Amino acid sequence: MPEATVLYEERGAVALVTLNRPDALNSFTRQMHRDLWTALDRAEANPVVRALVITGAGRGFCAGADLAEFDFEPGPDLVQRADPGPVIEQAFNPTARRLQGLRMPTIAAVNGVAAGAGASLAMCCDIAIAATGASFIQAFSKIGLVPDAGGSWLLVERLGLARAMALAMTGDKLPAAQAREWGMIWDVSDDCVAASLAMATKLAVMPTRALVATRALLRDAGTRTLSQQLDVERDTQSALGKTHDYIEGVMAFREKRPAQFKGE
Repeated sequence: MPEATVLYEERGAVALVTLNRPDALNSFTRQMHRDLWTALDRAEANPVVRALVITGAGRGFCAGADLAEFDFEPGPDLVQRADPGPVIEQAFNPTARRLQGLRMPTIAAVNGVAAGAGASLAMCCDIAIAATGASFIQAFSKIGLVPDAGGSWLLVERLGLARAMALAMTGDKLPAAQAREWGMIWDVSDDCVAASLAMATKLAVMPTRALVATRALLRDAGTRTLSQQLDVERDTQSALGKTHDYIEGVMAFREKRPAQFKGE
């Protein structure tokens, strides 16, 4: 029986998802996307799980799409068979949307190279912590393509247009330390998985719905005017004001005791 392309385990309130094709730098096949969705479904189905970490097996985080799955056999319909559009629509875009829509905060433990859509995958997570030797590469220009899986949007959001443009056009490697300096990631650690699990453990006892609402507010802020954002903030606060965690948080503050959040 072939080894699972995605590994899943739960450590208390934290789910650890490991991309598991180390010999191929964890590049994505269609099956690997499906296995990742199954892992995300498992995490969401367990109410105990309130934070999620994604990392890669071996020396790489994720090298994007596995080009071996594309049909480049010479023939009259080569252009149609090699078209990357269908796999983007059917696999990479759903994966990006799933990560953006999870009911819990997500952390990418970038243990090695994150190339192409692998870099996009890391940026789709709420927080990214990279290993000291990790790097990010926008490899698309090397094969005549453009950043995908959200990369063209996320790069500009994280880095600004000037840096995003140069990285995307040149395909140059961005070391982890510089990625932190430029604002692509949160931190760099010798043991990025341990650091990510520690961060996830911290977030897992916080008010989960408020964290996810914060994600939505911050990520969509650039699509609104300040006046529109004020209205969305008001409506979001009103909705969260009906939750257990809001009442508990205020009561704990008033009573000078640690809050016991339930994520609801």
